[in-house]
Amino acid sequence: MIKLSSFRVLWAGFLLCLTVGAAKASEPIELYWEDLVPPDFNELAPQSTNHDNKMAQLQPDAPVVSLYNNKRVKLPGFIVPLEGTAELTTEFLLVPFFGACIHVPPPASNQIVYVKMDEGVPVESLYDAVWVEGVFNTMRWEGDIAAAGYSMQGKTVTAY
Repeated sequence: MIKLSSFRVLWAGFLLCLTVGAAKASEPIELYWEDLVPPDFNELAPQSTNHDNKMAQLQPDAPVVSLYNNKRVKLPGFIVPLEGTAELTTEFLLVPFFGACIHVPPPASNQIVYVKMDEGVPVESLYDAVWVEGVFNTMRWEGDIAAAGYSMQGKTVTAY
């Protein structure tokens, strides 16, 4: 027979486990760029036939990883603004290194995420890495400067 004090200890432990589990469930999945590349993908094998344009994206149709579809994630990267005002950005490409899509040819489409923010966010400096948190999916996006293999409904942007 369990004594009342032992029952209280067990009950408190159970409640603590539930609380910790709920807190972990609300945390976003922390992703990195290598998580978005299928194991058999060869990033050096060009797919593009547009050899005239030195800034053309070499792999605009790179395969994607669907494991994180519709999950809340957090991914670091650099912002390439697409839409917004001088003060607030509402749509941007998130890329793994500074200058991608601007100063050098865009990386493979599975290394670009199109982000649409619920509300505009200030971008202090394009040179600074950021964390972007939001709901992630494999919805393809195509624009003038690159194709993105992933999209995200962005919630927050914070310093890396």
